[in-house]
Amino acid sequence: MRSGELARLAGVSADTLRHYERMGILPASQRTNGGYRIFPSSAVERVQLAQRALQLGFSLEELSEILRIHDDGGAPCQRVLNLSEQKLRSIGRQIRELERTQDYLRKLVREWRRKLENTPEGTRAMLLQSLAEKPRVKPATGRLKRRS
Repeated sequence: MRSGELARLAGVSADTLRHYERMGILPASQRTNGGYRIFPSSAVERVQLAQRALQLGFSLEELSEILRIHDDGGAPCQRVLNLSEQKLRSIGRQIRELERTQDYLRKLVREWRRKLENTPEGTRAMLLQSLAEKPRVKPATGRLKRRS
């Protein structure tokens, strides 16, 4: 099938296909006499696999490495598992950081709501400017730190 049809079936752009081909995620395409790139029907599944893996946090470089090992007859299963475990731990850290940020923002919104209720109409409450005086969420630990 031509690259346009593959792009349509896989839900990506032709530019994405070209990039995947350059990265080795898709094998090099054949060319028609007119210069059109053509792919086997199995390329749809390969592009969908790549899209799903990207959604899970795999990088294009990681996918390229894994698929190259696979295509060469190797078994990249342990590598896939190790990368997946790393991604799972990373997502856990991100969730904890987001929860800390959410808690901080909830407190801030309550404080700003009270401040705004006590600010005369037409007067600036300086909500955003007050952030310079507030502790900030530290990404690595989530602890609050006073700015000096």
